[in-house]
Amino acid sequence: MPGPSYFRPEWIVPTTERVITDVCVYGATSAGVSAAVELARLGKSAVLLQPGKFIGGLTTGGLGETDHGRKHVIGGISREFYVRCGKHYGKDEEFKFEPHVASAVYDEMLRAHGVTVRLCQYVDKVEKSAGRIVAITLLGGLRVEAKVFIDASYEGDLLARAGVSFHVGREDNSTYGETLNGIQVKPTHQFSHAVDPFVKSGDESSGLLPGIVNEDLGKKQGQGDTRVQAYCFRMCMTDDPALRVAWEKPQGFDARQHELAARWFAGDKDIYNDQLSEKFPLVPRKFDIFPNKTPGGFHKTDTNNHGPVSSDFIGMNHDWPEACYESRETIFQAHVTYQKGFYWLMANDERIPSRYREAYGAWGLPSDEFAQTGHWPHQLYVREARRMIGEYVITEHDCRGTRTTEDSIGMGSYGMDSHNCSRFVTTDAATGRARVMNDGDVQVHGFPPYAIPYRSIVPQRAECVNLLVPVCLSSSHIAYGSARMEPVFMVLGQSAAGAASMMINSKCAAQDIDVQKLREQLRNEGQVLEVKA
Repeated sequence: MPGPSYFRPEWIVPTTERVITDVCVYGATSAGVSAAVELARLGKSAVLLQPGKFIGGLTTGGLGETDHGRKHVIGGISREFYVRCGKHYGKDEEFKFEPHVASAVYDEMLRAHGVTVRLCQYVDKVEKSAGRIVAITLLGGLRVEAKVFIDASYEGDLLARAGVSFHVGREDNSTYGETLNGIQVKPTHQFSHAVDPFVKSGDESSGLLPGIVNEDLGKKQGQGDTRVQAYCFRMCMTDDPALRVAWEKPQGFDARQHELAARWFAGDKDIYNDQLSEKFPLVPRKFDIFPNKTPGGFHKTDTNNHGPVSSDFIGMNHDWPEACYESRETIFQAHVTYQKGFYWLMANDERIPSRYREAYGAWGLPSDEFAQTGHWPHQLYVREARRMIGEYVITEHDCRGTRTTEDSIGMGSYGMDSHNCSRFVTTDAATGRARVMNDGDVQVHGFPPYAIPYRSIVPQRAECVNLLVPVCLSSSHIAYGSARMEPVFMVLGQSAAGAASMMINSKCAAQDIDVQKLREQLRNEGQVLEVKA
């Protein structure tokens, strides 16, 4: 059975076809699906292009334990999606769902609205005239002409090819007067005891293990760089013996990639005492269990990264945002191999304490999910790639509520959340020996919901006047850590579609629509644009 892929040359079918539509939506992520549905409801023709074989992005790709923040600020099509998921389970709404349920809900929504979806479409060239995108050409030759374009991809490939400014990596704290941007060495998801960084423990001449930077980044707190937070796959697992596909040692397994995990877990048998659940003794942390049971009465999960060494392939994704499609496929497969290898190691390596081996060994891939990709998720968790530098840049100040706007088209409410970006060598204060540390994890919560302004999804006027960007929106690295949640992407996708419809009706630039009229329309459609303090 074939495994997952990001890009395969054989997927590209040569064509000379030309499509003319009102709006071209590039990227069938949650934002892209939401935008396409909204455009249909507003009577506008649209084509939805997906660079891959599956729609829905992370929402259908394993992220079933929704990072929703404050539920009361999720409205419109976004809330409708969770209501539809709830209907499947006999509830009013549900934010915890199996991947196949999310896929079925999106399929139903697109089919009911007659949305045209074209798979395996990767943007190649963008044709512009007088600051407007006239058409895009996809690999294979498909040409799409539209009045308005929406880049709903996780990577921002359309905006980049359209000549729109963007940033990759972490800004310096001084750039926007922030405190949580740039290099950050924090205690969360950190090595709490010393782990040797060298291939041969204690032997500096043997070289560093893969992915470790030979520089003490702890001395550069707050400085900007080009590193992006780590990626992984959000895993649907099961402990149902009738469904469970056991972990296999992957082809290409590289023991060096997992040496830190082996050393970390072997170093102290009492590490991360909260790693196993009291309620479910064989459930490590971030094996988030869905409320519904399998037919056999067992469980499924949305499993995420947790701890200093886990499913995040730290430092191995930095080229992804601007890499070509072929190179991304190489990075994608490296992540598959690493994560498969991690789970196999945790369930089988004798250096892993028995309680953890027993825990990981009790779980596996569910045979009733992701049947087309060997039961492995089809979507890599691209937590952050390009971020547009648009008319307005959301920063830490917006998240904390110390800056307000008048053009809200949706709300964010999740904490400022960045996963680790890199590993580095430092000197252990107690022993004077070299040890490895993680850099980049930030977990700051507790602030109220905040407005996401229309200007943050709009490019600078001089760069493009008919493009909207609801996913790679204009945001600093740390503010994006809050805004980058799937419910928010759906909200912004719908809002972008409403703006696109107004642009067509008024024959105006994205920067010139009547934003207050858009806000009134969105409110009438159930969007939440502000809340009382």
